[in-house]
This record gives sequence, structure tokens and C-alpha cells, in this order.
Amino acid sequence: MRGFSATIAAGLFLAACATTPAPTPTPGPQPKPKPPEPPPAERLKAETFADIPGWDAEDHAAAFTAFRSVCGAAREPEMAGACRRARSVELLAQPQAKAFFETNFTPYRVAGEGVLTAYFAPEYPARRVPDPEFSAPVRPRPADMVLAGTSGKEAMQRQPDGTLLPYPDRTWIETQGPKDALAWMRPEDLFFLQIQGSGVLTLEDGVRMKALYAANNGKPFIGIANQMRDKGLLAPDNISGEAIRAWLADHRGPDADAVMRLNPRFAYFSLAPDDGKPPLGAAGIPLPTGRAIAVDPTRHAMGELLWIDGTAPILNGAFPAYRRLVTALDVGGAIKGDVRADLYLGQGQAAGAEAGRVRHTLRMHLLRPKP
Repeated sequence: MRGFSATIAAGLFLAACATTPAPTPTPGPQPKPKPPEPPPAERLKAETFADIPGWDAEDHAAAFTAFRSVCGAAREPEMAGACRRARSVELLAQPQAKAFFETNFTPYRVAGEGVLTAYFAPEYPARRVPDPEFSAPVRPRPADMVLAGTSGKEAMQRQPDGTLLPYPDRTWIETQGPKDALAWMRPEDLFFLQIQGSGVLTLEDGVRMKALYAANNGKPFIGIANQMRDKGLLAPDNISGEAIRAWLADHRGPDADAVMRLNPRFAYFSLAPDDGKPPLGAAGIPLPTGRAIAVDPTRHAMGELLWIDGTAPILNGAFPAYRRLVTALDVGGAIKGDVRADLYLGQGQAAGAEAGRVRHTLRMHLLRPKP
């Protein structure tokens, strides 16, 4: 699940500027989201599959394969029935898969427009001991952190006298010498890992470890893309994740530290052996590449089947459109509203490069299972 997510992509960097912190795929324990609110009548408009842009051009066979693997995340009886029917047959070819969706579901247009962003599971080199290049410690959740408040999620720091104060920000944390670093990374890589919420670290001896989200300091996520643009550090049309990371790497040291500290949120991790499996989403199911989205859990249920229609990108080098069937399997702090989605694009450098360019106008269509 994306612990405090949304995305490394421009998605996270930009979206979080306008909303709240974003998620990332992490399998750590997370609070159970509140059930979605009942949709107002005006929220959904019945339509036909012919009304869905790009429906006939979809790879329905690939969509069916993905749906069949994750449909168990849904809890409503009608969706459970559709899932049983999907799993009662072998994988379907294109015409039969298209017919399956059209026979078992009714499409509804979700009112309004929103934003599509993307995220991925990063892979980074790391070291067991620090050196001038790998100087940023991967920190475990600190012993003095207490989760308090009515939500049980408010990060507090226990003082020597037992009193609790709000946990300090990134600047304070980074000035404290790490006593129990789990590994050491390049500072800009650790910053991106914290945005994504989880990833895979390859140590100098070739051992691969999963970095799993453990906690954060409770401070708001503040995206740095727009701030870097406004300071003249990046061109207005070149504030992708790639551009941000390249600038931070080129200015590693006090200059890059100052920029990263514009975001006060700091994430902690645990390490576990890499099992080679995809990360888990909030629904507790491995995320299928290109077929899973993070949504607002107050507006969409885990396991919902949706059509995303993302067009009009604003970042250089982006694909012109993302039109496909996806399943709601994750959540994120910056993912708010009916028409807002964060598309999971897979693991590794290529996925990260693509995710960093996704910032599209989004329209969504909900496919409801027929009784």
C-alpha cells in the first residue's frame, strides 16, 4: 500500500502541492479506510459501452486476465458473482473477453473531471556502510514515536518526562545522527523512496532487500516541483520526476538538502528479503502493472472496476492518453475526490521514467456488475 502516497511522478510532486500527502505501495499494517459514501444520484450517469472513449481499442484479453487475478478484492455480492464467473473459465481471447465485460457489467460516467497521475515501485542501489556518495541513512521507526490522537495516526514524540509533543520535521530529523541505520542511500534516492513509500534496495554484495513503509513523522506532504519551478531551478514545462531527481543529484549537498527540506514529511522503513513479488496495495493484493489504481477510499470501494480516460498531458514526453480498464486496489493521501486516480506502472527505472510524466486530465467510468 502506498503508506503516505501518491506518486513520484509528477503526480505526487504536483498533486501533493494542491492537496495532501500522497500514497505509495507498502505492505505494512494500515488503518482500515472508512467505507465509501453512498453515491449521490447526480454523481453517476448511465451510458453504453459505445459511449466510452477507446473502448473498442482496449486490449480486453489483458484486461480480463488482470481482472480475474484481483477481483477477489471486491466485497459486494454482485461483484463477487462476476468474479466467480471470470474465474470459472480459462483466459479469454479478445472477442470473448470484450463480451464478458459487456455481458456482466453496466457502465456509468462519473460526473466531472479530475487528474490522473502515476506511481511505481522503485529500485535503488544502497550500501551497508556510508560513504561520500551514499550518505543518507534509511531509518527505522524511532523508539520515541507514539501514534496518538483520536485517529490513532497522529505522530507524537515522547519526551524524557513522558509528555508527548508533535514529532519534528524533516530538517530536525536529518540533523540527528542515525544510531541504527538500516542501510545508506544517495540522498535524492532516499527522498524519492520516501515519496513512493516502498521499493527494492540492492546492496553492494548483490543482496536485494525490500524497503517497506513503517511510519512517517505526521507532517504534511509538500510537493517540491512547483517550488523548484517558481525558484527558477526547473523550466515550467520540465518538472517531471526525472528532471527533479537529476537536479537533486547534480546539486547533491547543501543546495539539494535545502530543496528536499521544503517537504517536511519524513518516512521510516523496515527491511525484508526481496521475494520478487509485486508490491501489495491497500486491498492486500499484489498490484498488476498498468491495471491498478489508487483512489479516494471515501468515494470508491476496493475492487471497483473502472475505465480511466486520461488525456491532455501537461508534461514533456508523456504518452498522449491512458485509456484502459483498471481496478481500485490502493489508496493515497493526495488522492481525493470522485475523479482522481493514481495509476500503478510497475517496478524499476523504466516505470519510474514513465510515471514521472503522467499528469493528465481524467474522466472516469464505473463498471457496475449486473445482478
